Amino acid sequence: MTLRLGDIAPDFIQQSTIGDLRLYDYLGDYWGILFSHPADYTPVCTTELGYTSKLQEEFSKRHVKAIALSVDDLKSHEGWIQDINETQNTYVNFPILADKDRKVSELYDFLHPHASETTTVRSLVIIDPNKKVRLIITYPASTGRNFHEILRVIDSLQLTDHYKVATPANWENGEDVVILPAIKDENELNERFPQGYKTITPYLRFTPQPNKKPT
Repeated sequence: MTLRLGDIAPDFIQQSTIGDLRLYDYLGDYWGILFSHPADYTPVCTTELGYTSKLQEEFSKRHVKAIALSVDDLKSHEGWIQDINETQNTYVNFPILADKDRKVSELYDFLHPHASETTTVRSLVIIDPNKKVRLIITYPASTGRNFHEILRVIDSLQLTDHYKVATPANWENGEDVVILPAIKDENELNERFPQGYKTITPYLRFTPQPNKKPT
C-alpha cells in the first residue's frame, strides 16, 4: 500500500523491546512518531536513537510518544541498545519494533522496491491522536534526521489544529503566524486575534502566535 497524508495510520501488533505492542493502544490519545531504520548496528541510526532518547522530555511536553523500527530481531535490538546507551551517553527509553517479518514495514511503505526486499528506507511518520498521518519524510542513508525539525513540525501541527492559522517559512515556536485567507470578516478577525494583525496583502496577514501571551 502507499501511505499518504491524511490517511488513517494502520494499526498493528508487533514484537518490541517493551513486549508485544499494539499501536493504537500504545499511543492512546498521544501523538506518535514512527521511524524506521535499515538495520541494527548502523552508525547514523545509532546517533539518531541516542538523540531521540535525550529528547524524551521535549516529546512529553508535546504529548508525543516515539516508536522506532528495524527489521532485525529482539536479541539483536537488545545488543544494539547497549551500544547506543554506551556510545551516546543515554538510556533508550522508547520501544523499538522487531519487524523481522516486515509486517509493519509493508503497512507503512517503508520498503524500497528498487533498493532491497528486506532493508527499510529511513522514513518517519507523524500520527495525530485521531490516528491520521500528518507528516511523512524520508531521508537518505547518509544523512541523519533533524529532530529539531520534527519538533518544529509537531508544534506547528498542534497549533494550527486549534487556531485558524498557518506557520510561515522557517517559523519557530513563539514567532508570528499567518491568518488563514478564508477569514475575511473584520469582527471575526478581531475576536480570534485580539493581539491584532498586520496586513501585507489581502491574503498575507501576520498575527502573534495565538496561544502565547504577549511579553
